[in-house]
Amino acid sequence: MKINQIKTKKRIVVNGANGYVASHFINELIKNDYEVIALARGSKKGSAEDRVMSALSEINGKDIVKVSGLKVYDYSLLDADFGMTKELLNEVFEMPVDYYHFAASLKFDFKSREEIFNTNIHGLENSINVFLNHSNKDSRFFFISTAYSCGKHSGVFEERFYDNAEIEEFRNYYEQSKRYAENVIKKYIETRNLDAHIIRLSQVIGDSQKGITLTDYGIFDFTKRVHSLAGRYPNSTVRVKVDEESSQNLIPINTIVYYLMQTPGKAELPVIMNFVAKQSTKNKYILEALNKMLEMEVIPQQELAQEEMTSLERIISIGMSFTNSYTDTNLVFSTAALDSIIEEEGQEVDKDSLFKMMNYFISVSEQRKRAVHSKAS
Repeated sequence: MKINQIKTKKRIVVNGANGYVASHFINELIKNDYEVIALARGSKKGSAEDRVMSALSEINGKDIVKVSGLKVYDYSLLDADFGMTKELLNEVFEMPVDYYHFAASLKFDFKSREEIFNTNIHGLENSINVFLNHSNKDSRFFFISTAYSCGKHSGVFEERFYDNAEIEEFRNYYEQSKRYAENVIKKYIETRNLDAHIIRLSQVIGDSQKGITLTDYGIFDFTKRVHSLAGRYPNSTVRVKVDEESSQNLIPINTIVYYLMQTPGKAELPVIMNFVAKQSTKNKYILEALNKMLEMEVIPQQELAQEEMTSLERIISIGMSFTNSYTDTNLVFSTAALDSIIEEEGQEVDKDSLFKMMNYFISVSEQRKRAVHSKAS
């Protein structure tokens, strides 16, 4: 896949910079000689720079991480001016920038609702205000949203704005918060002339070429849980409440990075773009891949009542509190806006690449488990 090359490159500012997609995007930007300012939050375990460099090191394996052109600053998403000095903000925004807002809470449950809305809605609005108060002319704001802001929408989910709705129209509070956040963007476009673009991602997984998978979100969280149980209960057969003919919209990280890399170099872009797979992956293919590598057989059974489950099946069901909401979906997304900016189709998930990623993920999980046991002993 060709990465778009331009003569004059804007400075790129990325918040939530140590996240999975954000760090892969930054890694590719640096390789292509962009000047990048990464905003991340320090923690007790490490500074903002430590966290970003750790994420980049994991992506590059044993290779030396290229850091020329990269600056990392500590920030606080919900604080006025991100808790940064005026001088520092002036330095960040001293020239036109493309600003990418990745920061988000990936929680979804009712007890986390306040945190989800604070981060995903109020944090976004604070980010917009920092951008508007400090950015130069010709700067652009990119909001990284989710294709699952579609909620329980039926039919094709278009690359346009949809009205806010009550929680009953969504599978969880994460989805709802992202719909509300998109409409915050809409408000600022209309009232403050914010030059903004919304990029909706579907479920981002590993690298379809190398198989390297550094995320444990979605199907990989399910994989991790079942793999752990298979080790404790080998040769078991378990049923899971899954419609095998339903599907997941899985998109490789290398494809998402390719799509993202098209955006800085394009002077004209659609306001909303669905960065999703053209072909979804059926649940039965995910379970087939899982069964190839586990000492346990997992059987999909769409109609499976709680009272019919064995104790082991109940454990798996409890661990599927998030993924359960997506086991009977066949979502359809428009990609007309996406198609207008890419030069060639991105790689999609097939049976071979899916198996390669899941196998890599399980292998790494096993290595980490052995390392922990080794330290403990």
